[in-house]
Amino acid sequence: MKSLENAYPEYVQVLPEGHPVKVYFDENFYLQEILRELDDTNPEQEFQKFFNLFNELCEVEKRYARKENQLFPYLEKYGWTGPSQGMWSFHDANRDLLRAVRKKIDIKETVGLDQDIRIIAGEMQRLAMVEEMRLFPYALELLSEDDWLQMKEGDEEIGWMLKEKLPLYEKLAPSLENKSTRSSGNPMGAFHLEEGYLNQEQINLLLKFMPVDLTYVDENDRVLFYNRGEDRVFPRSAGIIGREVRFCHPPKSVGTVLKILEEFKKGTKDEAEFWIRFKGRVIHIRYFALRNKDGNYKGVIEMSQDITEIQKLEGEQRLLSWED
Repeated sequence: MKSLENAYPEYVQVLPEGHPVKVYFDENFYLQEILRELDDTNPEQEFQKFFNLFNELCEVEKRYARKENQLFPYLEKYGWTGPSQGMWSFHDANRDLLRAVRKKIDIKETVGLDQDIRIIAGEMQRLAMVEEMRLFPYALELLSEDDWLQMKEGDEEIGWMLKEKLPLYEKLAPSLENKSTRSSGNPMGAFHLEEGYLNQEQINLLLKFMPVDLTYVDENDRVLFYNRGEDRVFPRSAGIIGREVRFCHPPKSVGTVLKILEEFKKGTKDEAEFWIRFKGRVIHIRYFALRNKDGNYKGVIEMSQDITEIQKLEGEQRLLSWED
């Protein structure tokens, strides 16, 4: 989808192709097209078309995830925490509306779907207005060119709503181009761990292919690390590093996270766990307090794992069951 240049506000027209803010606008133009088509589609008479369009609409999740995990962390670095605390709640409200429609679609209950879509359209248009009038103009004032260049790299990890390939946003900042070669150190060098030795490549492979999502938050409540698994349950990107953990969770769950950290720091608790249903899967979430040999609190590991298939296991399987 290619937007007309005069469809952008003046402050966006001057941005280069591929700039994150320009991409957000292109996504919103695309989003409005989908919403118009949905409004013109009778779900009872054209159910399959309605179903397909709704699936495209749900790709807005990538847009929300980028804002929450990429744009908001950069704004926080400059002291603007409002979007993390307020706009995330709008995202969650829209997610709830989309989930409600999804439930109706799954059982082919078409009554009232047209009205549901009008409500969603109204909420998304209201959010878009806040973005255009407040979020994006102020973000452009706050963030530097290097910030936007770095953000684009993390954006690619999460993805976009748009189907067509995005134009290259100039080039990566020099500080990013040689990141891997500078940080790799001696690839043959090994670190002496408590039990055994691993070099940096082996450690990265171990963490990448571990079938769990890991996030390490230090004793100052700042995110130090997350593993880059191929099938992460919850999206993460480079913008989260150094971010205060309370801004990394939806507003409705922040209180629980802070309570866990408080008890870990006091030493009254060492573990917390939850299990939820997410996108049709069962997710087991655990928090573990990290303490050094002197018992001092050094942070927390958050571990999330899809246990849907594990829950189905019964009896024993002692022999290899690979199929030829």
